[in-house]
Amino acid sequence: MAFSTRIEVRGYELDALGHVNHAVYHLYAEVARTKAFVAAGCDLDLLTQRRTAPVLLTTTVNFRRELRAGDEVDVSCAAKFGDGKTFTLEQMLTKMDGTLSAEVYCVLGMMDLEARRLHADPRAVLESGGFDLAKMNG
Repeated sequence: MAFSTRIEVRGYELDALGHVNHAVYHLYAEVARTKAFVAAGCDLDLLTQRRTAPVLLTTTVNFRRELRAGDEVDVSCAAKFGDGKTFTLEQMLTKMDGTLSAEVYCVLGMMDLEARRLHADPRAVLESGGFDLAKMNG
């Protein structure tokens, strides 16, 4: 089972229609991504000291069902690596009754902060910082 964290919708995150503002879904996904990397053993401070960091390249959100004030949502995070300079994260925002509220799909890379280029093997860079894919993806 993929990493998951629970977030409660707060009133100030709502738009004029009374449901969560579209931009807040990105924030929820970011909270889960950061927690997932830490839960997978990734030492983000160590990577920064090595002058490398994860960089978000694209994000796509598919809105399925609205979230309203007081709702709780579990935000999952699962990583998939291939052969290129990028990797993907799939994140599902699921309400307590099992209703899928949103799907978030991200493409990330590991940036060399001095060269301002992506590393050729992002998984190896993450693993050098303690990242264990099995801990994130379950």
